[in-house]
Parts: sequence; C-alpha cells; structure tokens
Amino acid sequence: MIDRYTLPEMGKIWTEHAKFQSWLDVELAACEANLKLGKIPENAMKDIREKAEFSPKRILEIESEVRHDVIAFLTNLNENIGDSGRFIHVGMTSSDVLDTGLALQLKASVKLLIEEIKKLQQIIRDKAREHKTTVMIGRSHAIHGEPITFGFKLAGWLAETNRNKKRLDLLEKEISVGQISGAMGTYANTDPEIERITCASLGLTPDTASTQVISRDRHATYVQTLALVGSSLDRFATEIRNLQRTDVLEVEEGFAKGQKGSSAMPHKRNPIRSERISGLARVLRSYVVAALENVSLWHERDISHSSTERMMLPDISITLHFMLREMSDVIQGLGIYKKNMTKNMNIYGGVVFSQRVLLALVENGMQREEAYKLVQKHAHEAWNKESGDFQANLKSDKSITSVLSSEQLNNCFSTTIHQANLEVIWNRLEI
Repeated sequence: MIDRYTLPEMGKIWTEHAKFQSWLDVELAACEANLKLGKIPENAMKDIREKAEFSPKRILEIESEVRHDVIAFLTNLNENIGDSGRFIHVGMTSSDVLDTGLALQLKASVKLLIEEIKKLQQIIRDKAREHKTTVMIGRSHAIHGEPITFGFKLAGWLAETNRNKKRLDLLEKEISVGQISGAMGTYANTDPEIERITCASLGLTPDTASTQVISRDRHATYVQTLALVGSSLDRFATEIRNLQRTDVLEVEEGFAKGQKGSSAMPHKRNPIRSERISGLARVLRSYVVAALENVSLWHERDISHSSTERMMLPDISITLHFMLREMSDVIQGLGIYKKNMTKNMNIYGGVVFSQRVLLALVENGMQREEAYKLVQKHAHEAWNKESGDFQANLKSDKSITSVLSSEQLNNCFSTTIHQANLEVIWNRLEI
C-alpha cells in the first residue's frame, strides 16, 4: 500500500506537485495490475518504473496548448518514458486518474485531521479533569441560570469532539474510493480486475457503481463533515469569547509576552484567536452549498464540479487543519479566573439558587404556585437593586422562615447538589 501521502503538513498534500504525483501513482498502480494480468511485457514495465517522471512546469506548458490537464500529464510522461509509454493509461479515462488520485489526497487529509482532533480530545479531557469542581454559573439566553462547573462545560465540548472524531473515521472510509472503469464506467475497454488490483495497491476500495466519475455525494459528505467539525470549533470559540468579555472575565485566551491588543488602547487583551476560528468556520460553511450543487452532474458526467473542487477541497482541508491546531493551543493556554466565576455566580445574593429554595418550600408543605410567587418576588427585588441580596430578602420573610429553618435555607445556597452527579458524565466520557 502506498503511504507517501502520510505527510507532516496538510499543505503539502495539496501542492501541484503532490497532485501530479497522485496521478502518477494511479497510473503506475494500473500498469502493475496490467502486468499481473499479462497485458504489459515485463521489459516495458521496467522502463515505466525507471523513467516515469514528470515536470509540473512542462505539464503546464503542454496544457497551454492542448487545454487538457491529463493529456498534458500523459504527454510529459511519454516524453520521458519513450516507446513503453504506450502501455500507460490503456483502457482508462481521465477521471479514473483524477478521481482516484483525488481520493488519495482526501484520504491523506482526513488522516491528518484525525491526528489533530485526537490531540484536541486529550487537551479538553485533561482540562475537564482539572476543573471538574471549578464552580461557575451556567447561562441560558445569556442570562444566569444555575451553577455548573467549568469542567462540566468542557465535558460537553469533549463529547462533541468525540462525535466529530467518529465522523472523521467514517469519512475516511467514505472517501477512500477509486475507479478504473473507463469511459462511462462500463469497463468496456478495461478488465474490472484491473480496478480491483489497482485500488487494493493504493489502499482504496473500488467504487460500487461509478459512471465516468465517482459520484459527488461522497465529496459533498467530505465538505459537510469538515464544515460540521469547524462549526463545533466555532461554538467553543464563541463561548470563550463571551466568557472573556470584560464584564464577565471568567476565562481568557493566553496573552503572549510583547503582544499588543490595540494600536490606540494599551489596556486591550482581545480574544483574537477565538475570533479567527469563528471567522474561518464561516468560510467552511460557505463551501457546503457548492459541494451540494456539485452532486447534480449531467448524465454520466460533466466537469462543472471540477473548478469548484480545485479551490474548495484544498482550502477546506488546510483551513480545518489550522483551526484544530489553533483551538488546541487556545484551550491549552486558557486563563481560568475562579474568583470571577465565584463573584459572578453570587451576584445579587445568589439569585441563581432560586430553584433550590422553591423546591425546599414545596417539599416542606407549601403549594408550588405560592412558593414560586414568593421566591420570584424576592429574586426580582434583589435583581433590580444595585446591591440586592436575595438570601437576605428570604431570611427577612416570615412566610418563608416559618417553613424553612435557617439551616435548610442555607443548604439551598450550596453547590454540592450541582456537582453530585458529575461522575455519571465523567464515566460516560472516560475522563
């Protein structure tokens, strides 16, 4: 199996040279398959192995005349190989080379993405473990809800990242598909066994029923999956941005020595990396429409998909790879401000514990509607005052203290119950 595509950097997979190399690997693998079936003489195969080289510059020169990239590529190969070059590309059509070569690039890209998402998983897992009991306020509608822990928030990120890892694993199988089926995909001028042997040597599976191209629903799945992973990163980044707001400041991106936040305001420390991730996620999502449009090709094939894919597939692969690395660095270097978390949670005398008070009153005999009105009244009075104190309001109301003892009321303002069942989630996620 060819593994030259397991490269250290995503960008190298998508260079012009790497594209032509993938084409050459497909052509060589098909020739080896033909050799096995006795369709190519050994001496000719020896020539092909030794002399099959290409020059991207020369290919572009030829293409400027013939206006066909695969023909230009084959012409350049034959310039180097000589007479034995006549055994190359026999019974094949251009898309056999293009789509199978592209599958090698896509497979290699997914492998790199999986490597990065595994690193992100571990960083989130470690951070969740570290902050399992770091209490903060949970929010809905951007309004204070009830206490959670920062580790709990990260556990949700980990669960989503785990799902995205599974999506990428499935995607690798989905796009690791090649074809050597000839014009229209009918195998009229090539033996299906050539396709089987060729794909096996390249680490691919023959497409179930290709036409003259591999159907673009596979490529649409690739783009949609990468965009979905990017949207998860956008969610994490948006949360970090909100928690870094000056009036919240519960977490903060790492701020490097010598870094500047504003050309005009020296005090600024902006969440620029999280904002970058959010912005790039929009680019990924913008490709989804084009990828879906590419599914609907005319008859057995047209090339309306080709121009968009030349831009879209390298760009979305490289961009998500960068975003995964960026998010790993951001989460690894987060500043966590526990004092601000505690302060924000207890604003207005702990109004966020209103449900615990409500339930305690009901458990001790008060009708729910009556209890709700009482608790809501005191919560809103505290909320609407600059230095309101919900707990003090409750303690001054005889209709409440006649039902709840001082100890029972104080217990309502403990976060113990909000952490009591975290182990259930931790066990599910193996944190």
